[in-house]
Amino acid sequence: MGNLLRVLTKDDSAKNYDAYVDFENAQPTEIEIDVWAKVNEVLLSSNSILVDMANYHGAAEEIRLAISFPQNEEHQENAWLAVYPMVLKLKEFYEFSISLENVIPVLLRELCSSNLTSRQHLETQQALFKQFAEILDFVLKFDDLKMTTPAIQNDFSYYRRTVSRKRMANDDSKEGETEVSNEMANRMSLFYAHATPMLKTLSDTTTKFVTQHKDLPVEITTDCLSTMANICREMTENPNYCSRFKNEETKWFCLRVMVGVIILYDHVHPVGAFAKNSGIDVKRCLKLLKDQDSEKVEVLLNAIRYTTLHLNDESTPRSIKCMLAN
Repeated sequence: MGNLLRVLTKDDSAKNYDAYVDFENAQPTEIEIDVWAKVNEVLLSSNSILVDMANYHGAAEEIRLAISFPQNEEHQENAWLAVYPMVLKLKEFYEFSISLENVIPVLLRELCSSNLTSRQHLETQQALFKQFAEILDFVLKFDDLKMTTPAIQNDFSYYRRTVSRKRMANDDSKEGETEVSNEMANRMSLFYAHATPMLKTLSDTTTKFVTQHKDLPVEITTDCLSTMANICREMTENPNYCSRFKNEETKWFCLRVMVGVIILYDHVHPVGAFAKNSGIDVKRCLKLLKDQDSEKVEVLLNAIRYTTLHLNDESTPRSIKCMLAN
């Protein structure tokens, strides 16, 4: 704790975040390739996970009919046939979170080693920086979709009630075909109980990394996170860097990563991202967001408003609270 608090009190004004990370073209160097390949194997599925999550339609009508007419076997069967593939998708999403949980420490270990400064890491290991940025981007997108898909909780609750009822009736006909063990269902239930389950996975994994790796000074990890946020901010607000983006989406990618790091930093750091001497210039980040298209940026502002831990702390400057007031 003492080391963490010292990070917050050091003078950050002399740091230079005038750096460019080529998110569009970064390729792994020979030194990065082994870790990059492990992380890439996981990230290959991220886009399809997001597509499936965006297309998740649920089984609300079938469940409603099954509950309204409990003696109607046709409605019971229709509800099961509708819920069953949905639950298998939810299992797939959860298993992806476990894959992320396994590779995040490997990635952090490379980006936070003590032989280089945070800026040197991010400049010389751009492919790994890009992968961590892609994880943050995925987490924000997935959790935003989850928060706007109430059918997930409804489907999974109905599934668990149905399996429990069949088990009590000694009818294994449904349980045998679910491919979801009782232990797996319990873990999935805990996962989806969180409003932002992927962020919970990311923050818990990063906190565990900071706690367990005693050979790495904790300020290296926190400094790496703050440097990521500040470089993404600098790349977006600096016209010389923005002009190098070939795609408009790259600017929004930088903004989402900046927001993702602010949220992660706020979860991992005991004092949070909003404290006056935080390593992240949150006020400047918020001003940058406010200068963007209001419709596109609102989801990012809401992510900061509703998924951070320390926004309402007394240590958070009034100016920041006012900037985030609805």
